[in-house]
Amino acid sequence: MEAYLEAWKKYAVFDGRASRPEFWLFYLINLVVTAALALFGVMTGLHFLLAIYDIAVFLPSWAVEVRRLHDTGRSGWNMLWAFLPVIGWIVLIVFLAEKGHAGQNQYGPDPRQAA
Repeated sequence: MEAYLEAWKKYAVFDGRASRPEFWLFYLINLVVTAALALFGVMTGLHFLLAIYDIAVFLPSWAVEVRRLHDTGRSGWNMLWAFLPVIGWIVLIVFLAEKGHAGQNQYGPDPRQAA
């Protein structure tokens, strides 16, 4: 849970690095919250709650993804792979799942050593 909260603490911080647990837990918990809000919206008609949550999570999602790419030694511009159908998504997922560089890199200190 600490890894998830770390992403929220760095709401719009695009510099530095994010560990794999920080990134993947953030996305997993957001997936669960999104599914719950969608189901709640269908049952109650309060669809706007999902829209509000999506707006609130937009910047932190981008920020944690950029920091995750930084941990692997890649620029945040690699997020643009997502615009290529199928192949781009596969490449991006491989980049995001890759183990981060040990020690300091050009984007900052190792997030695993800082913890």
